Amino acid sequence: MPRTDVAAKATPLTRLRRRPDRGAYDFAALAAVLDAQPLAHVGYAIGGQPLVTPTLQWREGSRVYWHGSAASRMLKAAAGAPVCLTVSLLDGFVMARSAFNHSVNYRSAMLFGKAELVTDPAAKAQHLERMVEGLFPGRWNELRPMTAKELKATAVLSMAIDLGSAKLRQGPPKDEGADLEQPVWAGVLPVRLVTGAPQDDGKLKPGVSVPDYLTRFSFG
Repeated sequence: MPRTDVAAKATPLTRLRRRPDRGAYDFAALAAVLDAQPLAHVGYAIGGQPLVTPTLQWREGSRVYWHGSAASRMLKAAAGAPVCLTVSLLDGFVMARSAFNHSVNYRSAMLFGKAELVTDPAAKAQHLERMVEGLFPGRWNELRPMTAKELKATAVLSMAIDLGSAKLRQGPPKDEGADLEQPVWAGVLPVRLVTGAPQDDGKLKPGVSVPDYLTRFSFG
């Protein structure tokens, strides 16, 4: 069962100091952002040099997972080390009557913890299956089975969702009272991530059609 008590309170590391009214520290708030956006950025410190890489993430209960090449020096260094994982969504441009009060509507989550490498081959394969099925339900069983070589070449890491903060802004601009008299359009220009029509690779076997899960795919 998911842990609903995770990160219920702010810590010195996670507490929002700028606009704390937009922050949340409970598991549900963090999970909602993770589930809405598969693209994450993971920060590592390697030899004192901070590095941030984009990757796909997925949540299983109260843990977040990501993957990459087993040969990656960053993933090798991350195993057992502290990392910072962030996910963000841009929901709209907030257009005020002054440049100073322009903003954006957004949802974001920042998680801290120790990265753990999944070493058991069966468990690693299961997590990779969940990644694919989480995005495209039904696709895993259609694919050519993963080989032992491919599994060995892939690293899967995870982190407990027990230290982090979510932050969001929604709604119209916050104009100053006097600025409301300005003859300038103000409001929100919504932004959303959408997928286009599937484009085949030109090498499909006769009779292969677009799977239903691609027509239903959407971001949150």
